[in-house]
Amino acid sequence: MLNIVLAQGVALMGTLVVTSYGLPWVLLLLIPLGFAYNSLQQYYRWTSRELRRLGSITLSPVYSHFTETVTGLSVIHSFKAVSRFCQENLHKLAVNQQAVFASQAAAQWLNLRLQLMGVLLTSGVAFLAVVQHQVRGVSAGFVGLALSYALSVTSLLSSLVTSFTDTEKEMVSVERADQYIRGLEEEHLDGGILPPFGWPFCGAIKFSGVTLRYRPGLPAALRDVSFEAAKGSKVGIVGRTGAGKSTLLQALFRLTPVESGHIFIDGVDVLRMHPKEVRSRLAAIPQDPFVFSGSVRDNVDPRELHSDAQIWQALDRCQLGRTVRSLGSGSSVGSALEASLGPRGSLLSAGQRQLLALARALLYKARVLCLDEATAGVDAETDRAIQETIRRTFQGTTILVIAHRVETVLDC
Repeated sequence: MLNIVLAQGVALMGTLVVTSYGLPWVLLLLIPLGFAYNSLQQYYRWTSRELRRLGSITLSPVYSHFTETVTGLSVIHSFKAVSRFCQENLHKLAVNQQAVFASQAAAQWLNLRLQLMGVLLTSGVAFLAVVQHQVRGVSAGFVGLALSYALSVTSLLSSLVTSFTDTEKEMVSVERADQYIRGLEEEHLDGGILPPFGWPFCGAIKFSGVTLRYRPGLPAALRDVSFEAAKGSKVGIVGRTGAGKSTLLQALFRLTPVESGHIFIDGVDVLRMHPKEVRSRLAAIPQDPFVFSGSVRDNVDPRELHSDAQIWQALDRCQLGRTVRSLGSGSSVGSALEASLGPRGSLLSAGQRQLLALARALLYKARVLCLDEATAGVDAETDRAIQETIRRTFQGTTILVIAHRVETVLDC
């Protein structure tokens, strides 16, 4: 839109320059018309911007109501509520059309006044041409050129205001995106020591007097928590909702600042390390693993550190090899790894997304694996498959299992 505004502005300036060159006295008319045009377009821009915003606000309920109606169509027919929903739809449309009609009326209001300004300019050019010819003489060719250019001023003025208003409307979206980018509080990742080479070595975890609260003034989510998990052990963390189970993992992964205490992995205090280094060496399987809208390779090996054979070995050990091969085209191993998983992994079931996260943890040889209600949203068969995969492929790995019920961690 900005290029259109620039093109219209340059065309208008060229028209005025040519007209002024042919009839210099036209400048006496252009100065007051310029002030009038500036006031007119400012008044219209402010009004049009608010009317467009009002139209967007009133259009959202129309879309929402339409979506809800289509989704619950069978229920609407069952309760014989078709007439009521039709009336609601007509009412929401009427409210939206009021804003649309006002916006179109404002555009016509502007167009009428621009037409009047064009008539004044054309008439003024003709009148000044006659006067200038009588006073000092002027070429008939210049007069015709000035008149022909003056006739196009009306359309150029209308196009310039419309394009400028549309550009301003589009810039509102850019402004909102910029405000979101700049206004979103970013995590401070500066500072911190680097871990030793090959850390973690065996995955021994120790919490020592850890206290954590999410915001100043709130009760502590963790208060003076101390425990140890030996290397290669499997520890179940069971409790009711709000007991602080997931907060333990947030403290371990440096997702929330710890108020006091220390967290050691293999004797190294993770609270003194760079958060990025800590997170890159630990593995977590949440209840709903995030899957990128990309290929199998992008999700299993996002840092591109492993070969195809290593990726396939991890997938096969996590019982995903057959599924991934079915996604690929033909029998090419490379093409199967490049197969898309759909938006946020929509081509995989909930259990398969869990196994995909396990394959990623296995590929990077994580010495610490954290499961946060990983099997709460899957069926019993998938639960058994995940538990079997963990027992078979993560021997020697320290595993922290978070659950609401003791039965969930008995198989660990």
